[in-house]
Amino acid sequence: MTRTVLITGCSTGFGEATARLFAAHGWNVVATMRRPEAGAALAALGDNVLVTRLDVQDPASIDAAVAAAIARFGRVDVLVNNAGFGLFGVFEAATRDKIQEQFDVNVFGVMDVTRALLPHFRANRSGTIVNISSGAGVFTLPMISLYCASKFALEGFSEALSYELASLGIAVKIVEPGGVTKTSFGERSAAEAGTSADLPDYRPFLEGAMQVFAGLRAARADATSEEVAEVIYTAATDGTDQLRYVATEDIKPLVRARRETSEADYMAFMRERMTPRIG
Repeated sequence: MTRTVLITGCSTGFGEATARLFAAHGWNVVATMRRPEAGAALAALGDNVLVTRLDVQDPASIDAAVAAAIARFGRVDVLVNNAGFGLFGVFEAATRDKIQEQFDVNVFGVMDVTRALLPHFRANRSGTIVNISSGAGVFTLPMISLYCASKFALEGFSEALSYELASLGIAVKIVEPGGVTKTSFGERSAAEAGTSADLPDYRPFLEGAMQVFAGLRAARADATSEEVAEVIYTAATDGTDQLRYVATEDIKPLVRARRETSEADYMAFMRERMTPRIG
């Protein structure tokens, strides 16, 4: 029987690349996005691809997408929770509404989509949930405190959920990418930064932080969305109980520092590299 994957956030980036990869491997693909008209190229891949609307902030659209997937293909075997975005800027400048949106998309949306599919997975006594986290769910960087908070929450939720679902034959996986070229993530983050208040006291810090990020960008070798999609596919299909998959080389030194050194050594390592030079 041909297996079926449902993926959120397929209009660009990881989601689009992942949908193409699963389809190329012969899977049925339910490629969901807020604006289905953006998925015309995916729909043209063949009858095994269903493009349909799913906005993780709209519970009715989630239920409708799950129903459409089951009606079209009979079952769903894998869920890839990919939709997400990042707020960029100092915490104090972020509005309450934007903070809520950050968690609505990156955390509560993942929970709502997962909850919508769990009865189906339980009935089948099988299923795999792949949640797309970030290096920012493992370590933190200046200027993205709210994005980090949302991804740390996603990591904790995913790990705890994996214990709950293992006895039902349902696996949970976490994929952690770092810097990637050719996605709309950076553009949306930059646009979101423009909506926050301007607090002059932070300007020296902001200038220093931008230099930190420029140095990080210059030192890394960006992966592509297609390379991250390969890791997502592996997580979904390898049949192991591995929980976390680091998807790009650029973040591995930071991940190792967080997970394999003492707290004091980790904080010294990060402060040396991430604290902006002011003045």
